[in-house]
Parts: sequence; C-alpha cells; structure tokens
Amino acid sequence: MLGQTSLYDFKVKDIDGKDFDMASLKGKKVLVVNVASKCGLTPQYEKLQQLYEKYKNQDFIVIGFPANNFNGQEPGTNEDIKTFCVLNYDVTFPMMSKIDVVGKDKAPIYKWLTEKSQNGKIDAEVQWNFQKFMIDENGHLIDFVPPREDPFSEKIVKWIEQ
Repeated sequence: MLGQTSLYDFKVKDIDGKDFDMASLKGKKVLVVNVASKCGLTPQYEKLQQLYEKYKNQDFIVIGFPANNFNGQEPGTNEDIKTFCVLNYDVTFPMMSKIDVVGKDKAPIYKWLTEKSQNGKIDAEVQWNFQKFMIDENGHLIDFVPPREDPFSEKIVKWIEQ
C-alpha cells in the first residue's frame, strides 16, 4: 500500500458526538456509505439495514456518514438524522456525525476514501448520496459502488461472502 494509511488510522465522531475509533473495526469488512434523509435514494437505508442484519455475524458492518453536500438533502441536525433513521428504517448499524464528503471541507476519512494519493488504490470522488466504499478486514480500500447501485448488488454480496 506504499505506506498509505488504513481506515484504522481515523477517529471520527458518532451521531451522538462520541469518539469512534475506526481501529475498533479491525477484522471486519466495512461498507462506508454517505447517507441523506431527503434523497430519492433514501430508501436504500432499508436495504443497507437488511444487508447489515444478514451479514453482521460474519464480520461485516455498515457505517453511515450523513452528508448535506448534494442539493441540501441532509439538512437536519445529528439528532434529527438519528431519529429519522430509527423511526423510518430501524437503523441499527453505526451512524456517524454529519460531515462533508466533497469540496474544500471534505472530512479526512473521505479524502482517504476518494483520493488515490491517500488510499493507494483508486480515485473515487463521491458522485451523490449513498456511494458505497468497500474496505477489507485489514482496513484497506478495495473498491466502491456508485450511489444508484443496490446495496445487495452482486459486486457487494460477492465481496462480503468471499
């Protein structure tokens, strides 16, 4: 990986404002998704939750990062977002605090996910809400799936099951 950092080098805030150390995910496959509550793709929360439920006992986890970078589709506070996710989609996978996933204020973890110079693998600028990044059990970026692609796409399911 040419000395690149791994997912485990990042600490972020969860949706409740508590520190969340990505190193706590060592040994798991991680699907990192930028999410939004008022997007045409918002119903993907349901499939993401189903994917998490199906594979969580096989060292797999989904991590949601709310972001308001696309047409103001995530305008709420962290508390609003959490309430929305629980009430509408029974989300139990970890949700993080709202961040920027594009632009000048892009969060460091998203710089790593989207810039080959940081992740050593691919450039994958976030196109819209619900872009899915696949990280292996060692914290290395494997690939990504575009926003419109279903969470149960063949690419994601094969990767989890391999």
